[in-house]
Amino acid sequence: MNILVTGSAGFAGRNLVENLKNIRDGKNKTRPAISIDNIYEYDKNNTLEELDGFCRNCDLVFNLAGVNRPKDTKEFREVNFGFAEILLDTLKKHGNTCPVMLSSSIQATLAGRFGTSEYGLSKRDGEELFFRYAEETGAKVYVYRFPNLVGKWIRPNYNSAVGTFCNNIANDLPITVNDPSVVLEMLFIDDLIEEMYDAAEGHPHRADYPAAGENGFDGLTPLPCENGRYCYAPVTYKASLGEIVELLHTFRDQPKSLVMPSIPDGSFAKKLYSMYLSYLPKEKVAFDLKMNCDDRGSFTELLKTADHGQFSVNISEPGITKGQHWHNSKWEFFIVVSGHALIQERRIGSDEILEFEVSGDRIQAVHMLPGYTHNIINLSDTEKLVTVMWANEQFDPKRPDTFFEKV
Repeated sequence: MNILVTGSAGFAGRNLVENLKNIRDGKNKTRPAISIDNIYEYDKNNTLEELDGFCRNCDLVFNLAGVNRPKDTKEFREVNFGFAEILLDTLKKHGNTCPVMLSSSIQATLAGRFGTSEYGLSKRDGEELFFRYAEETGAKVYVYRFPNLVGKWIRPNYNSAVGTFCNNIANDLPITVNDPSVVLEMLFIDDLIEEMYDAAEGHPHRADYPAAGENGFDGLTPLPCENGRYCYAPVTYKASLGEIVELLHTFRDQPKSLVMPSIPDGSFAKKLYSMYLSYLPKEKVAFDLKMNCDDRGSFTELLKTADHGQFSVNISEPGITKGQHWHNSKWEFFIVVSGHALIQERRIGSDEILEFEVSGDRIQAVHMLPGYTHNIINLSDTEKLVTVMWANEQFDPKRPDTFFEKV
């Protein structure tokens, strides 16, 4: 299959092209039904002659070309409608009735605050052009009305408040939030790409847009239906500007607090965190951790989590014994990754000692049981012992739940 992507240098286009390359080159094997021979990239720097050749040979078109913040509003019509017309006319010229996808906008509903949007009007006209094209040629058209697109590589200080917030907070620049209660609906670029894969396989998600007031609909929300006129990406998120900024400040503070916020799979927080990190300047990509050092070695807290404890690394000098304490409810994993050690545990009030000889040559995780005093001994006379440690809770200096007692 030959795929044409227009607007290939833009935010959505760049992400899509790079991911299509992963499928073409066999790096992404999650979509075996998609076989790609060529990816034709078309943007404003290409010629109409090149577009002509692409339209002659393509088997699928992702039309992502468009403008949303032009210097002159007449560009809305020239690009969002005018280029679409050129594209479809060129396909018709070659009798190419391959499926064509259109990147439209939720503003094309002209519902609510979008009722007088010049951008929305140009997108609505582009949609109708595509629907007429489908009637005339029999080609499949996939018309998507996207909400706010967000994700890595989106241009900050342009047309994305979320991109601006990510960039500015990551780079210690000021932000302005006029109304923290304003709610945005967001479509992350990785979720958009998954939907584009569905379209490439011939089964996009279909929907209609009931008019505002019709059975309680707001005019902006897609109604999934098998034969819907429109297509939609099913995974979107809604959050207020205040919630977004609060999360971003938490991400910014993580290198100081070491606390990783809750980011369950598929959550808005998890995807926003990935987006935020893509804006980090070089000087923030790496950061120092506080090493607590003495003549025995060092102990360094690595990462704390909101609800899954904390990680640390312990380095012991040759022949050194560390630990010799017990906990009531706290428990840990000791994982030796380099060196040779003996771990001992003894239940409080008992004389029986559990012993585990461990080595970085055969990595094991050893439970430090609650109610058992425990230690770790570096058995080497020459090499340092490196142990990764996980505790089921963050260390609280006010309630350390740690009591000295030799094994």
